[in-house]
Amino acid sequence: MTTIQTIIRQVNKDLVPQFEERLRSFLTTQDKDWLIDQIIRLALDAHSLQEMDRKQLQEVKAKARADRIVRLHEMDLNLPVLTAFLERYGSYDRAKLIAEGYLLASAPVKGGDLIGEEYRTREGDALLQHAKDVLFGLLFGDESTQTHFERVQRELLTFALPRFKAEALDFMKASTEMSAAGTWQDPDSVSNDARADNVIMEVEYGEIVGEAIGHGIVRGLSLINNLEVNEQILYARMINIEQSTLIE
Repeated sequence: MTTIQTIIRQVNKDLVPQFEERLRSFLTTQDKDWLIDQIIRLALDAHSLQEMDRKQLQEVKAKARADRIVRLHEMDLNLPVLTAFLERYGSYDRAKLIAEGYLLASAPVKGGDLIGEEYRTREGDALLQHAKDVLFGLLFGDESTQTHFERVQRELLTFALPRFKAEALDFMKASTEMSAAGTWQDPDSVSNDARADNVIMEVEYGEIVGEAIGHGIVRGLSLINNLEVNEQILYARMINIEQSTLIE
């Protein structure tokens, strides 16, 4: 008696030689080191795979942070450089980024998905990287990174974003992360949230007289939001800290 199982077995039997031939043909063209990595992955159990992936991710992040430190050294971030950054990008919103060729008009609507690199031009990628470098320097930079500011008071930056978008700010260090359920009623019904899974990040940083660093942080976050995070409203606030547990 013919059953669906016997039909499937017969089809598989007929296709196996074709599959093997095509697979062999494809693998012979691949890089040897890549093939070795794939064989190792097949030989490992799930726990070992997770550990290997975790180590690789840490290595990637460490390399990205080292590259950012190099770029900060070259930037020589100080008040004149920050002032020029604010003057250059102070009026940039999504519409202007599209108009000046940093972002494609087909990018996901605000409040939707992260904006991937396929929606940014080469100039857009460069500006996003620059905004992240400036933000990193303003928050964490010191003489060791050729960042020169006379910081006179402690401030606390708090901002929230959906957990699935937190990877866009994974270059942050010395930050406190907390989970929070958010509620957002979007007037345009694009991104209504009902107890959405959000992450709240808190970072202490040093401010200067005139609060130019705070202005730079807001401008950096705005560029990052419009070029990648893609929230309709990226909530952030800064408050003065009279006393801090961070002791040098």
